[in-house]
Amino acid sequence: MAERETAKKTKIGVVKSNKMQKTVVVSVEKSVKHPLYKKILKRTKNLKAHDENNKCQIGDQVLIAETRPLSKDKCWRVVEILKSAS
Repeated sequence: MAERETAKKTKIGVVKSNKMQKTVVVSVEKSVKHPLYKKILKRTKNLKAHDENNKCQIGDQVLIAETRPLSKDKCWRVVEILKSAS
């Protein structure tokens, strides 16, 4: 049986909290159109991501990728820091 390679979902977000060990809270924004009024709305979702070396700081823009469940709430990991909050 041939192995299938699945594309991992990736998202770009901003680090909101880094108070936990090896975990950061990343705020991901997406735009959706209202079904009736057709206005563009911003929707925000907070995702917990695994940060192995605790390098992320609050305000950093990061790329996160989906992974296997690492804890009850954590199923994302930080791939790279795109922009530092200097």
